[in-house]
Amino acid sequence: MFKKILIANRGEIACRVIETARGMGIETVAVYSDADRHARHVRMADQAVRIGPAASRESYLRGDVILDVAKQTGAEAIHPGYGFLSENAEFASACKKAGVVFIGPSENSINAMGLKDKAKEIMQAAGVPIVPGYMGENQKPDFLQKQADTIGYPVLIKAVAGGGGKGMRRVDNAKDFADALQSCQREAKSSFGNDHVLIEKYIAKPRHIEVQVFGDNHGNAVYLFERDCSLQRRHQKVVEEAPAPGMPEAMRKAMGDAAVKAAKAIHYSGAGTIEFIVDVSNGLKADQFYFMEMNTRLQVEHPVTEMITGQDLVEWQLRVANNETLPLSQEELTIEGHAFEVRLYAEDPANNFLPQIGKLTAFEPSDYARVDTGVEEGDSVSIHYDPMIAKLIVHAETREEAVQMMARALDETIVAGLNTNQEFLSNVFRHADFISGDVDTGFIGRHEAALIPAHYGRPESYDLALAAAKIMAPELPNRDDIWGSADNWRMNGVLTRSVLFTSRGDHLSVPVTCRGDAFDVLVDGKVITITRDTLNNTLFARSGNHLTLFRAGRVIPLHLYVPGSDGDEGAGEGRIVAPMPGKIISVLVKMGANVTKDQPLLIMEAMKMEMTIKAGCAGIIDELPVSAGQQVQDGALLISIEQKDAA
Repeated sequence: MFKKILIANRGEIACRVIETARGMGIETVAVYSDADRHARHVRMADQAVRIGPAASRESYLRGDVILDVAKQTGAEAIHPGYGFLSENAEFASACKKAGVVFIGPSENSINAMGLKDKAKEIMQAAGVPIVPGYMGENQKPDFLQKQADTIGYPVLIKAVAGGGGKGMRRVDNAKDFADALQSCQREAKSSFGNDHVLIEKYIAKPRHIEVQVFGDNHGNAVYLFERDCSLQRRHQKVVEEAPAPGMPEAMRKAMGDAAVKAAKAIHYSGAGTIEFIVDVSNGLKADQFYFMEMNTRLQVEHPVTEMITGQDLVEWQLRVANNETLPLSQEELTIEGHAFEVRLYAEDPANNFLPQIGKLTAFEPSDYARVDTGVEEGDSVSIHYDPMIAKLIVHAETREEAVQMMARALDETIVAGLNTNQEFLSNVFRHADFISGDVDTGFIGRHEAALIPAHYGRPESYDLALAAAKIMAPELPNRDDIWGSADNWRMNGVLTRSVLFTSRGDHLSVPVTCRGDAFDVLVDGKVITITRDTLNNTLFARSGNHLTLFRAGRVIPLHLYVPGSDGDEGAGEGRIVAPMPGKIISVLVKMGANVTKDQPLLIMEAMKMEMTIKAGCAGIIDELPVSAGQQVQDGALLISIEQKDAA
């Protein structure tokens, strides 16, 4: 086995590979860009080497630099993770020429699957089903009609030179085909100067089901069953599960056998995924799945396969790359239980899923989930890379139990400091159709109003009462130590104050009256009583004037406005984020400038007030993503200071 490997990646996958390598007694070398110099994968590895500036093209995509680091550090093999160089045939070839093992498939295998039309030709020749269709030169109307009749309706007529939805028609029955063809051809000729069309089967209710395959250098290949990745937004996977809900055993075997055929057709070695589109208009049937593409690498969603098979796929990768045979045969592989994975992103679903950047002021995942992550509490989500915070994975005996477990894991996970999709994911796992297994690629679009309701991320009356009571709780002495309190508590009186919050641009004033061991909170004209016991059983995360409430799957970020103090947000921090939504009035420093502690850095306007943001430490300005006149969201990075070492 290898003594030392290099991981040519970052974030959670780099950490994931390091964990398995460590368990196998293999030393690891991490590489990092300037933006990742303090990242978790750098902290975890046995050795770490800088490879360039923050931009990926100047660091993680520099195969030549990474290969030089491997040689310099004595790494015998390179694990590419996923993304970046993982499906780069030239890099795989360069590794081979340099005598460094590429932990992945050969250059030829990567190239064979690199172009979708070529890949489909290879798959068709290997007996792997592809979407029925006609892409030939014969454009006579009668001939095309016969092709459509043979394919079966509904069909899609598509201009070969099309784009933007032009030159495309769905046809549901034979009698409408001729008119639709003429219309499509006229539009194609007018828009693209080319009236040639192709005909393909229209998948009315598609599911995205993929099969995990593994091959070795000795001609063996197996499938480790399927994953359902149908819950997608703009073709980005949101929730993955294994096995696919409702999958008949005969269809599972048919898809698995087809996936193995695909792998053997290109002499595949290592981990790969065969992606199929499945027509579920009439349920799951063994003759209604079609090859889409092959991913010649480990997938982001590989943990759900690990959970149901009990196998470590990274260990399999390392053993196969070391020229060993596959650890298990097909007959030895079995499915145990059901698993889900969700991708916890720094993004705001209520604002068109806008990516968020900033510091994780709190990160405490639930004990109910396996957590694959590249960050820890106190780390930052950078503007330079994918905003995924973590993957949460659960496993139970049944799908129903796994759904409940994930819902609970999301309820108990604390993430604060920036907006995330946590509440959105919780809503998915509470949706009746999802719970019943009625999923397809249109699920999120179809149920968007329920998944992202109008009140998403905004406090309801009871939320405000809880938050205001939480802020006032230090004013209320413990019932067992009233004499030791140094606050304004009075034995025969009450303490009333107003707590001012901001939430997504709204300003909310909440009067709170402390009465003994409880709080009377006035919200929307009604008094809500909150006890200390209630507060103790509610999840909160607080950092400075930021308070995040977690309740019944909902995530409510609030900013506490304290006159005279908000301009000092970020004191003691090298990274300063916007304390609330606002506008940058003036930037007082430049990139690369030396600053001293408490030096004014910029002026921001929020809540019709100007506040001066000051340096919380001495150092050099190394990130300055804002400019005068720019609107910023709550939690957006304003400025970053590379702190000077203490003398």
